Amino acid sequence: MNTLQTEQKPGLLTAIALMTLVSGIINLFWGVVASATALGTIIGVVCLPIAILPTILGIFEIIYAAKLLSAQPQPAQPSTAIAVFEILTFLMGNIFSMVVGILSLIFYNDVTVKDYFTRLNAGTTTVSTPPPASTPQPSLPQPVPLPEPTIEESISEQHAQSEKPKRTKKNTKK
Repeated sequence: MNTLQTEQKPGLLTAIALMTLVSGIINLFWGVVASATALGTIIGVVCLPIAILPTILGIFEIIYAAKLLSAQPQPAQPSTAIAVFEILTFLMGNIFSMVVGILSLIFYNDVTVKDYFTRLNAGTTTVSTPPPASTPQPSLPQPVPLPEPTIEESISEQHAQSEKPKRTKKNTKK
């Protein structure tokens, strides 16, 4: 039995998860309203990709919060990227999400939250199976050493290689 299942989650982690969930729902609605408003004008249609961004962030926030709030602990890392994007939503006028992002970054640096993430991810490492016992390979014949040539043989081979064959002249007259 996994010890993390019986162990209580830190309060700050639950706070991060709940704040992220609420921020995700707000960003989802905020993005839908901004997209609908953008579709009302010609300039807004050009800006539609920017208006959709809070909706996409809201979806990611809801998925991450669900992972943190689940009864069965799932491996997860502190999502500083989501927290940074939450902070950047102040550009769209969403102050609540900005506050949630700042608080999330602060809570991620707490010792109990760091320890919980470390234990959560350490308990999910996969154990590799050992390789199967190797079958004995048939013994290969050992190469037979060749006898070394004598000095006279190696000199005669070098002399034979150094001699150039004589050329014969061909008659090219017709």
